[in-house]
Amino acid sequence: MATHLFTPERYHTAIGPWEPALHIESGDTVITTTVDSGGMDKDRNQATPGGNPQTGPFSIEGAEPGDVLAVRFDKISPNRRWGRTSALVAYNVVDPDFIPKLPGERGRGDWDIDVEKGTATLEQPETGLGRLTIPLDPMLGCFGVPHGGNMDYRGFRQGVTVYLPVFVAGALFQLGDGHATQGDGEITGTGTEISMDVTFTAWIHRKQQPIHWPRAEDETWILAAGNARPLDQALQHATTELMRWIEEDYALDYRAISLLFGQCLRYDVGNVFDPAYTMVAKVEKRLLAPYRKQR
Repeated sequence: MATHLFTPERYHTAIGPWEPALHIESGDTVITTTVDSGGMDKDRNQATPGGNPQTGPFSIEGAEPGDVLAVRFDKISPNRRWGRTSALVAYNVVDPDFIPKLPGERGRGDWDIDVEKGTATLEQPETGLGRLTIPLDPMLGCFGVPHGGNMDYRGFRQGVTVYLPVFVAGALFQLGDGHATQGDGEITGTGTEISMDVTFTAWIHRKQQPIHWPRAEDETWILAAGNARPLDQALQHATTELMRWIEEDYALDYRAISLLFGQCLRYDVGNVFDPAYTMVAKVEKRLLAPYRKQR
């Protein structure tokens, strides 16, 4: 398995079937960078127009429509000291009659990002928070393959393996929109927007056994993400996809899964700012381990 050092020269602001920037084999690792959502690089230079520019696409040899692509995020790390956020919650997350009480301008927050200390510290604007310091929790807000979109789920962090449905030859994986921190829902329209150093490993997880929505796992959880509007439709997609996954890989039918979910399922809110919302359904691996099918 090869390791590729890739320096992007061109970016795309939509995840589409663009000309591949790099061809790799299944199982290869890529070391690369992303710009922030506004197109600024690690030196705070305007490398490309804003709008969540994506690094890639990366074409995985042998990937075909109907396959499942696995991508493990081996490293996601901010590569500069400055991050920015919006400073106002979105109108759609508060009651309509509360909106007039909010500040009239969206505003901006400037944050000092200290990777060595693992902290983000608010520098501007001056508010009652003072120099609020919070832990870093880097993640990628936007990644995927053509027909994918912006999920902004804070659980897509270093160490996670995601599984994506393949719709075009080569899969054409793309990634960007790094956040040094982000609350659930991305309710101000941003995380702490920043450029990133990213290392990922990609491989063809299975052939001609398609999935419908993204799946992922870490040491503790298996999860599925749904992306739609209204929010209950995103929840339906996520719940259904996780039920499909468990029925495929564990000796549990939908009655047993329903009993498990009724007491043990957890939901996380991804993006509720963009036109399509994201919901995540997840369950702990330890609960499923005794029922895993023997292959």
